[in-house]
Amino acid sequence: MATHLITKLNVSTTKDEEDILAANGYQLINSDLNEGTGKNRVFLWYKKECGLKPVTRIQFSFSEQMKSGLADAGYELVDKDLNAGAGRDSIFLWYFYGSTESDIPIMNLEVTKDAEEEPALLKDGWERLGCDLNRKVGGKYIYLWVKREKPSYICEITAIIDFSSDKQKFDLGFTRVDEDTNLDAGGNQVFLWYRRTTDKSKALTALNVSIDFQENVRLQNEDFKKLSVNLNSGTTGKEVYAWYLTEGCESQIKNMVLLINPDAWTVYQKAGVNFINKNLNEGNKGRKIYIAYQ
Repeated sequence: MATHLITKLNVSTTKDEEDILAANGYQLINSDLNEGTGKNRVFLWYKKECGLKPVTRIQFSFSEQMKSGLADAGYELVDKDLNAGAGRDSIFLWYFYGSTESDIPIMNLEVTKDAEEEPALLKDGWERLGCDLNRKVGGKYIYLWVKREKPSYICEITAIIDFSSDKQKFDLGFTRVDEDTNLDAGGNQVFLWYRRTTDKSKALTALNVSIDFQENVRLQNEDFKKLSVNLNSGTTGKEVYAWYLTEGCESQIKNMVLLINPDAWTVYQKAGVNFINKNLNEGNKGRKIYIAYQ
């Protein structure tokens, strides 16, 4: 196997850990994952080793409930808190060596700290992982991006309330978008998931969101298919549903992102990224969240 694929990941939260990882052949991504919080310097490290299995999926956990499905599905935990010293949700990185159709090896990683950087990466085929690595601690919105060995497309999306079927979804090759669509809204924890393919013919072609009955009818008439889970489940807000299209367009969806950073909303629209102007927390006091896709 070529050495251009990532085979291991690690995290440093102290100067000693930085020295040890460097001495053990890890390469540094020179971007402090705690930037803007004034707390510990946290860095991500990786290895590219000849002949070893490549990493195919990366996830994050920011609660105890998120961990069990990952552990049961065989994900490797990097046991270092990405929010070290910041005093809020502990965030952990997990990685996986998979062999489903959706497990496309990862060859590069990138970190962004500014909404202005994001659309260009999205358009260049990079996939943004869902968790803000400064989640709930202030500081900058920090995201990890992955570049895969081959171009790939989103062929399936779903939504799940809470965590009981996480292992089953991970086993099927799904990636969880690691942010709650009910962020700060109370109610259930609801997560969007997607599955990837290298087969262009299986790709989804459009996404949309409905927040009232008329939109439900319109999208149904346009042959969109509706996810069964209300993304506002358990809150006092409106019923919010995600929809997807599987045909009828020239475009294939490569990536979708949840946008919780207000700066990103106009940046993505100005860059010509498909921005669905429907707040996933419509009608409640939760954070405004929008879906964009490319």
